[in-house]
Amino acid sequence: MAERQEQTAPDAVLTRIGQVVMLHHGGDREEARRRLLDLWTEMGEAGDPLHRCTLAHYLADTQDDPADELAWDLRALSAAEELTDGRPGADPSAVRGFYPSLYLNLAADYLKLGRCDAARSHLTLARRASGALADDGYGAGVRAAISRLELRLREDGTPEGDGWGPPRQRPTR
Repeated sequence: MAERQEQTAPDAVLTRIGQVVMLHHGGDREEARRRLLDLWTEMGEAGDPLHRCTLAHYLADTQDDPADELAWDLRALSAAEELTDGRPGADPSAVRGFYPSLYLNLAADYLKLGRCDAARSHLTLARRASGALADDGYGAGVRAAISRLELRLREDGTPEGDGWGPPRQRPTR
């Protein structure tokens, strides 16, 4: 008896999102934003939470106004929470690795808007959630971005030892 390999069909919506993200990374931010917004309209607020999370996450990156970027990142977090809130059919493992990046993006948004306390709060959440990241290039990149943002917040006048991140290295003499 021949064994059958179970293959997962590609997710057409995620494929479409990925194609638009490549357009954005290629430098066409306006067209990427337009196409992502078209997908959002097509999907609607009641669309699959994984699709909405992914789409909102990338839509945030195409925004010119930090307040708009924050609004899309909040939509992404809200959709991710729908996947982890215990609803029937929800798969928490599908998004556990998203949380560090989602919280990091929110922290960066709040910093751009001059809301340092909110930035610190979300950066703390990002650091805590980073344990879910794999030891690969993506995980290393997110952890490095968290560390960079921690340093930026400290350089903006945050006193050392306030409990939200690792202490700074002191120069040795």
